[in-house]
Amino acid sequence: MKNIVDKYLTHIAVDRGMAENTVAAYRRDLADFLKFCEQTKNISTPNSVDVTIARSYLAKLRRDNCARTTVSRKVSALRSFFRYLKKSGHVISNPFAAIDTPKKDKYAPNVPDIEEISALLKTPDRSTPAGLRDRAILELLYAGGLRVSELVSLNIHDIRKNDPEFIIVGKGGKERLVFAGEIARTAVYDYIDRGRPKFGVRQHGEALFLNKSGGRLTARSVQRILEKYVSAIATMKNITPHSIRHSFATHLLNSGADLRAVQELLGHASLSTTQIYTKVSAERLKKTYDRTHPRA
Repeated sequence: MKNIVDKYLTHIAVDRGMAENTVAAYRRDLADFLKFCEQTKNISTPNSVDVTIARSYLAKLRRDNCARTTVSRKVSALRSFFRYLKKSGHVISNPFAAIDTPKKDKYAPNVPDIEEISALLKTPDRSTPAGLRDRAILELLYAGGLRVSELVSLNIHDIRKNDPEFIIVGKGGKERLVFAGEIARTAVYDYIDRGRPKFGVRQHGEALFLNKSGGRLTARSVQRILEKYVSAIATMKNITPHSIRHSFATHLLNSGADLRAVQELLGHASLSTTQIYTKVSAERLKKTYDRTHPRA
């Protein structure tokens, strides 16, 4: 089955344009299932996998205390894989078509408040090239609600100085419209004019955010940059670039933004994904009420 898996992964990466991280997750999930089939069930061909095997694998994941989100992702990956096998004639039926995807655990994301975000944005030292870059990164993450993968993929000409609108390529290669206010755009062009030329002996391509060698900054590097500044703010803990995206959405909703508008700005395919932020907003309103109302 390994050869077929490789062909499938190439299909979803090239033909369907899935994101690199998604393809990597599918690769791990399929490898885990193949290991289960070979070691536990002595199965080496896809047409030997039936609904009983599929349910046995699901039971194994539950015994391993896998989170619902993990089980859901693995089942989705396998359902998609066997759908591909059925279309290509390798199997007659899809054994995972009848397997229900577990409902994902709903959680309230870690959301820094406006005061914490304001303090964070002021932390980088703008007298240094790295500080100019880092401030531009933080301002742009918050202004546009960007995923870190979207941020590091930006090129130098994607953002125009006098235009708040720009296009990014998000999950699955889908384009979406993003906005950056004047403060964020000013930070970006301060970095472009005074900071970016100082990175590396030579510039590598059109990447907007560069590392010290002049190469494109990675998502992990952005995480490390953020961790450095978060450690300087006593009230902030366990903050990731995605936490800033959470703040972007929550602060918009708290200020009266329409849920569907926020969905579009975040690039969520489903409104249900965006609705988690309404819970965050409601919890914050309740805390405000409890703290301020004399009869609460």
